[in-house]
Amino acid sequence: MELHTAQPRQLCAEEETPPGVCGCCGALRPRYKRLVDNIFPEDPEDGLVKTNMEKLTFYALSAPEKLDRIGAYLSERLIRDVGRHRYGYVCIAMEALDQLLMACHCQSINLFVESFLKMVAKLLESEKPNLQILGTNSFVKFANIEEDTPSYHRSYDFFVSRFSEMCHSSHEDSEIKTKIRMSGIKGLQGVVRKTVNDELQANIWDPQHMDKIVPSLLFNLQHVEEAESRSPSPLQAQEKEKENPAELAERCLRELLGRAAFGNIKNAIKPVLIHLDNHSLWEPKVFAVRCFKIIMYSIQPQHSHLVIQQLLGHLDANSRSAATVRAGIVEVLSEAAVIAATGSVGPTVLEMFNTLLRQLRLSIDYALTGSYDGTLSLGSKIIKEHEERMFQEAVIKTVGAGRGLGSFACTLPTYQRSEVILFIMSKVPLPTLHHAVDAGRTGENRNRLTQIMLLKSLLQVSTGFQCSNMMSALPSNFLDRLLSTALMEDAEIRLFVLEILISFIDRHGNRHKFSTISTLSDIAVLKLKVDKCSRQDTVFMKKHSQQLYRHIYLSCKEETNMQKHYEALYGLLVLISIELANEEVLVDLIRLVLAVQDVAQVNEENLSVYNRCALYALGAAYLNLISQLTTVPAFCQHIHEVIETRKKEAPYMLPEDVFVERPRLSQNLDGVVIEFLFRQSKISEVLGGSGYNSDRLCLPYIPQLTDEDRLSKRKSIGETISLQVEVESRNSPEKEERVPAEEITYETLKKAIVDSVAVEEQERERRRQVVEKFQKAPFEEIAAHCGARASLLQSRLNQIFEITIRPPPSPSGTITAAYGQAQSHSIPVYEMKFPDLCVY
Repeated sequence: MELHTAQPRQLCAEEETPPGVCGCCGALRPRYKRLVDNIFPEDPEDGLVKTNMEKLTFYALSAPEKLDRIGAYLSERLIRDVGRHRYGYVCIAMEALDQLLMACHCQSINLFVESFLKMVAKLLESEKPNLQILGTNSFVKFANIEEDTPSYHRSYDFFVSRFSEMCHSSHEDSEIKTKIRMSGIKGLQGVVRKTVNDELQANIWDPQHMDKIVPSLLFNLQHVEEAESRSPSPLQAQEKEKENPAELAERCLRELLGRAAFGNIKNAIKPVLIHLDNHSLWEPKVFAVRCFKIIMYSIQPQHSHLVIQQLLGHLDANSRSAATVRAGIVEVLSEAAVIAATGSVGPTVLEMFNTLLRQLRLSIDYALTGSYDGTLSLGSKIIKEHEERMFQEAVIKTVGAGRGLGSFACTLPTYQRSEVILFIMSKVPLPTLHHAVDAGRTGENRNRLTQIMLLKSLLQVSTGFQCSNMMSALPSNFLDRLLSTALMEDAEIRLFVLEILISFIDRHGNRHKFSTISTLSDIAVLKLKVDKCSRQDTVFMKKHSQQLYRHIYLSCKEETNMQKHYEALYGLLVLISIELANEEVLVDLIRLVLAVQDVAQVNEENLSVYNRCALYALGAAYLNLISQLTTVPAFCQHIHEVIETRKKEAPYMLPEDVFVERPRLSQNLDGVVIEFLFRQSKISEVLGGSGYNSDRLCLPYIPQLTDEDRLSKRKSIGETISLQVEVESRNSPEKEERVPAEEITYETLKKAIVDSVAVEEQERERRRQVVEKFQKAPFEEIAAHCGARASLLQSRLNQIFEITIRPPPSPSGTITAAYGQAQSHSIPVYEMKFPDLCVY
């Protein structure tokens, strides 16, 4: 009896079957095994026995320490059933596991989870699609459970690899293939949900995991067009949408990126870039743009600049790739920048423009040299010029306004956008007084292309730039560099400069109203938006007006000007009059236009007939508009009379006949009568009677002369050197010695006496003009005049010093060298021989 009673008590205590006892005796089996066995029906088609499942669940909750043994036994049965192909019981076992997971949240659940994951892995390793889907569904349910106790040793490496492999399924049956891929995506989504916020588990953001998860999702995103081409019926549209792997992959990718922290963005974006590289997805650009739109809209806004930095670094890494690839990256960068404009960007702005401008310069070099390394060899890759041109246009479009980085810059504060504009302008290669830009044919082409591309970019960025203070919009260092390009020979560059100035000055959208030059009888039809000149704008014009006038004047005298140049000059003059004009500025602009009329009349620059007629027409159009803006009746009448006279007898001096597709010009402009011209004396008289400064109007406009003239084509370096040599030769002593002495005769004396009176009259008139000029001329002209005279005097003094400075004279005189030339020779003091009277 003791033997029979002791043994059952031991079994009740340990609930383990002794090795010697027959396993088929159900009464001797452990209780948890009996409960597990009871949930399985005789026929698997009957499903899980619910009443017995409730008993098993109650037992697991009452004795949580047995939960791990329950899981191990269920795992043992499932593995045996899989091996015997009893798939009905496999499904019942997984259903029981799912219910136990949902019901139990005790501290000992970790060991049960290990058994559960072991069973899921067994199902995923099976070749049967249904078992793979079954295991995935159970894993997804497990992923949605929030565990009470952390796990320190759990690993999900196998599941990441297996789910990623399922995402690339290539099953013969398209429907089964779709189900397997969707199961793989759901499994990856479950892994992310289970691990992304648990710092104690495996870091899902490690590159070893991201390099599998992200490409798997992107692979399914690529087949969105294939999935949409099936065109489901309206009744099945919603169901079909749920069965689409592309849609599910997009949702999973958005969820993954939405959970990314600041330090994990890089690991999530790098696989995207590698995937696009490996599958050559930059060239069509459609899929790449779609991917990064998903990324930019999914991540947190303050992390946008990290994605931009990743794209910029990838663009630099592909600087020697094909132009189509680089253009695709730039296009993606443009779209990403539009979305990132609402986020925090910080110093990324200048980094973007710096990278894009550097790539633009490299592209120009590639197009000129024909290879990426600058030399053509057998191993060099031949570059197609039209592809590089396409890439350059993509960069300019990206930098430009409307979309891309231009709209990105539009959202910046005014001071930061000004920094961007200054940064672009600083990259424009310009000649200076100390050194010229790259020499040679290739260097000239490179500099010209770089200047054009950068000015195009600057024009795009400046379009729509609204700044109430012109001092901030056009600071001195930017305006100086910009206006320096106005002196270049290239007509296209000069046109860009004028358009850029117009973009900055036009703050009320009046530019399009002056796209064509005309003499309107009533400018009210233009509906101009005119505001009073602010105090800040007045200060700006006092500081920079003469500089602007000078460059407008010099631009009008260019021989290569076309109709677009004159339209831009007209628009610039009108916008200055509308946006920045006070009484003093209006007077100066009128003087400037009258000086341009004199250029066409005198023609010292030997301009063509078209250029001269264009200058006449430009002056007529501007004075017609400005007279109506000033609303001085006498002024308007004078302008109207001259325009009517030109219409009858000289229509070739009006814009309606000049700025057309086939200009109607006159072959003889030397006989222009005074009735065809706007007279400065008449304008001074009529405006002076209305309160304007008539004394200032009487003075003809004279542009300031600065050092920039030395860089213009009017004085090349060779001409400057020849001029200096000529001056020195004329002023040298040798030249003066060779000039024969003038013979004094009676006629010479008579001429000197007669001419002395005329000379005195001329000198007196000259002094009067100088006094009047210093009394009435603006301070800027006086300062420029004095500065020019001072620089001229200094140069003459330098020439005199160079000529007159000689070695110190020798105490012992000179010695005669060869060829009879006298040379100075110094003798030491201790060798000198002094007269006897000098000895003490």
